[in-house]
Amino acid sequence: MAGVTFDGVTKTYPDGTTAVNSLSLAIDDGEFMVLVGPSGCGKTTALRMVAGLEEISRGELRIGDRVVNHVPSRDRDIAMVFQSYALYPHLSVYENIAFGLKIKKIPKDEIDRRVARAADVLGLEPYLQRKPRALSGGQRQRVAMGRAIVREPAAFLMDEPLSNLDAKLRVQTRAEIAKLQHELGVTTIYVTHDQVEAMTMGHRVAVMRKGELQQVADPQTLYDEPVNLFVGGFIGSPSMNMLEATLEQTNGTLTAVAGSQRVHLDEEALSARPALKQYVGRRVILGIRPEDIEDVELVTDAPADRRLKGQVELREALGSEIMVHFRVDAQPAETEDTKELAQDVHGEGSVPDQPDRSEGAIIVGRFGARSHVKEGAPIEAAVDTRALHFFDPDSGLGIYKAGTKGAA
Repeated sequence: MAGVTFDGVTKTYPDGTTAVNSLSLAIDDGEFMVLVGPSGCGKTTALRMVAGLEEISRGELRIGDRVVNHVPSRDRDIAMVFQSYALYPHLSVYENIAFGLKIKKIPKDEIDRRVARAADVLGLEPYLQRKPRALSGGQRQRVAMGRAIVREPAAFLMDEPLSNLDAKLRVQTRAEIAKLQHELGVTTIYVTHDQVEAMTMGHRVAVMRKGELQQVADPQTLYDEPVNLFVGGFIGSPSMNMLEATLEQTNGTLTAVAGSQRVHLDEEALSARPALKQYVGRRVILGIRPEDIEDVELVTDAPADRRLKGQVELREALGSEIMVHFRVDAQPAETEDTKELAQDVHGEGSVPDQPDRSEGAIIVGRFGARSHVKEGAPIEAAVDTRALHFFDPDSGLGIYKAGTKGAA
C-alpha cells in the first residue's frame, strides 16, 4: 500500500484546454479520498493521470515514494474500477476475477486463494460459476470490485462505480464499498458527481471546480465551514439557500437584513464568525441550509427576530419530513458561483430559468413531518442562526475569522 501525491499537477490538451490546473493534494496511505465536483471539473482527468491513462503536462505525481509521471499504467501497482463493469460475458465470475492474475502467470493455488478471499469478502461464493448475464447490477459491480481486490494493489481508483445502479442499490453498495475499504486499508481515490456519496464515504473530500481544487477537508468541516460560496452551494442536498443581505448593528448586536426579512444573530453565531463585525453596513451573501429552517409551530422557543416570513409555493411530503418551498420578500444571490451551481443542477449545456427578482426569492426548508403548512398559505419559519453562513459577495469567500479571507 502507498499514499498518492499530486504536486502541482497540470493537464493541458493540445487544443489549449486545461482540464486540471496545478493540483496539489496529498492522499495518505490507507486513506479514502473522494474527488467531487460538477461535470467537467477535472476530477476524472485527475484520476486517469494516476492510472496512467492520461499524460501529465506539468508537475509531479508520486505513488508512495516513486515518481510515476512516465511509468506505464501496468507498472504502477494500481487497480481501477470503472463506471461500466467491463466484465467478460463468456467467462464465469471466478474466471473474471482471476483473469488479471492468470495474465501475470500467478500460480494456480495462489489464484484460488485470492479469489476465494475476495469472494468471501464480497459475498460472491454462491455465484462463482455463473456468467455475468445471470447477475444483478449490484452483483456485477461486486465482481468488478473482486477483480481489483485480488490484485492486492497499492491503491484503488474508482470512477463513478455506482452510477449504473438504481437508487436503493446505490445506498447499499456505497456502504459495502466503504466497509470494504476500511477492512482492506487500501489507499482509495473515488470520483463521483454525487455529493451524498462523497459525504458518506470519504475520510476526506476534495471539491474541484474548473480544474482547480477548491477545498479538501473531512465531510463535516466541508459542511460546517465551506471555504467559499461554490463549496457551500455544492455540498448539501437540497442545496443551501442564498440571499443578498446587509449587516446592521444595533446596541452591539448584528442583524442580517434581506429585503423585509430581519434575522438577529445571537452571540454563538458571532463568536463562530468574528469577521462579521468587519462587514457592518456592507453587503454579504447569507446562506441558510434547508435543515436549519423549521415550521415555527414545531419549535418550542422561536424568537420573533429569528424568523422568515413568506408564502408557501410547494409542499413535498416525504413521510419523515416535508420539503417546503416558500417565497420571501428578499433578493436571491446572483453571482458567477450561483449561476454555475444552477447550471450544474439543470444539466450540462442547459440554460436554467432566471428567477424574476421582483417576485422575491424561493427558500427551501426541511420541516418536520407534523407540520400542517399548506400551499398558498402564509408561513413563518424559525431559523437556527447558529448555523448560518456568510460569504463575501466580491471574492465569494466564507466569512469566518477576523483578519482572514475565509476558512482554510
